[in-house]
Formats: sequence, C-alpha cells, structure tokens
Amino acid sequence: MHKAGFVNIVGNPNVGKSSLMNQLVGEKISIATFKSQTTRHRIMGIVNTPDMQIVFSDTPGVLKPNYKLQESMLQFSESALQDADVLLYMTDVVEKGDKNMEFLQKVQKMRTPVIVLINKIDLTTQRELEKLVETWHSLLPQAEIIPMSVTNRFNVDVVMKRICDLLPDSPPYFDKDQLTDKPARFFVTEIIREKILLYYDKEIPYSVEVSVEQFKETDNNIHINAVIFVERESQKGIIIGAQGKALKKVSTAARKDLERFFGKSIYLETFVKVDKDWRNSDAELRTFGYQLD
Repeated sequence: MHKAGFVNIVGNPNVGKSSLMNQLVGEKISIATFKSQTTRHRIMGIVNTPDMQIVFSDTPGVLKPNYKLQESMLQFSESALQDADVLLYMTDVVEKGDKNMEFLQKVQKMRTPVIVLINKIDLTTQRELEKLVETWHSLLPQAEIIPMSVTNRFNVDVVMKRICDLLPDSPPYFDKDQLTDKPARFFVTEIIREKILLYYDKEIPYSVEVSVEQFKETDNNIHINAVIFVERESQKGIIIGAQGKALKKVSTAARKDLERFFGKSIYLETFVKVDKDWRNSDAELRTFGYQLD
C-alpha cells in the first residue's frame, strides 16, 4: 500500500517552524531567519519515497492582524487546520502555552492526529521541561508531545518516524518528482526577501514585498529582473543605501543563493519602487499572491 498525506506545521511566530520544515524536507524551501513574521505564505515541501508521499506545509506565525497582509497570513495558518492529515503544533520553551488561545481552541477541536513539538529544549532544564509538558497535556489532551531541538537536530528523526506511522493509505497527491507546489519565481522573491530581513533593521523588512518581472532561463543561465516594493520614499533610500551599496550587498547575497538553488549561473538585476500602503490594499495583495476573503 502507498501512504500519502498533508502534514501541516502551525504555531506562533519565531518558534522554529521554517527551520523544521527545511530539515524534514531536506531542502531550503522556507525562509528561516531570527526575525518573526518571516513566512508570509503557506509553502509546501514534498518528500517522496517509493511507497510514501508527505506534503509538508509551513505556515505564517499565528498573530492578531494589524493590517490586511497579516489577515491573509492568518488565513493561511487557519486553512492548514482544515486539510491536515497530521498537524504539527510547534511551540518552544520560551513562549507561554496560552498565547493566542483563540487559535489553540480551534486546534483542540481537531479530530486528526496532533503532535505538539516543544522546540529549543537546549535552552531549559529537565524540571522546567517537565512542567511545560504537563501544561501542554492540559491544553491539548488529545495530542502527542515531543520535546526537540531543531538547531541540534535532536528528535527530528523521531518526529519524522511518527509522521510516517500516522499517514493514511492514499495514492500520491503530486507527481513523484515534485519538490514543492510553488513556481520558480516564488523562490526568487523569497530568497531576495530573506536577504532584506537579514540586512535591514526595524520596520523596513516588514514594509517590503518583492516581485519578479522577468525570468528568462536557458540551459546554462537565468536572467532575472526583480522589483523590491516599499511603502515610502524614505524606505527606498534606506534599501538602496549610499552609492547603492546596500542594494548591491543584498543582490550579491541573493544571487549566490539563487545559483545554489537553481544550479545555474544567475544574472540578477534589482530595482526599488514605492507602492504606498500596499499592505492594506486588496488589489496589491492579490497581485503579490495573498488570499483574501
């Protein structure tokens, strides 16, 4: 028999969801930085073996929305509760268990298998961890609980084994050679956005969206034109930097990652444009691929 299913990773921002997803899939599918709200979309990574297909989903961190972009991000997280065959609810040893109770109450009502992953256990003591496990047993009595450390790869294999045990019998949902549900252009925008998250401070990374205007591929190379959108003229100046040095640094780092990702020589041109208040514009958010009611 062939097994297949959707394994969706949910939880609050910055608990390690994207890092776990990349380890489980074995490829860098999701942006993983130290900053919260890094993931904005629901991103699928597909693991195939001859008798199994696991469709992992990384989702944005659960938060109370302050603008329309965050409303769309919350929708991606909530949609992951509806089609999961196995739900991985990720937390860590730092955050309080009752954070975002509204979302947690939806998880409590689920009938599909739920595994609570308590990440970053290397940052706590055995006694504190035992207390945390008790807390999560009371919050989600139906769930299994697995303490882990994604950074140290501790118990990642245990999580994978439990997922394999819980997968339902099913034919594959995607072609067996498919790694993700996202097109190549999506990963270009994510890799550029990751560099902006790493290199700029404060509000700048959260005011930025990236769009690919040209993606021309040959056997040996790819020519990419990408536009970095910001909300204000002052942000445009910060992104470009003195004599264009900041933008050049981002572009160079992104190009190196893109060459690794695609296995080809990359010619990358980046431009910066102002698109006022794009985070609250239905039309702009749809253009950037966000789902809205």
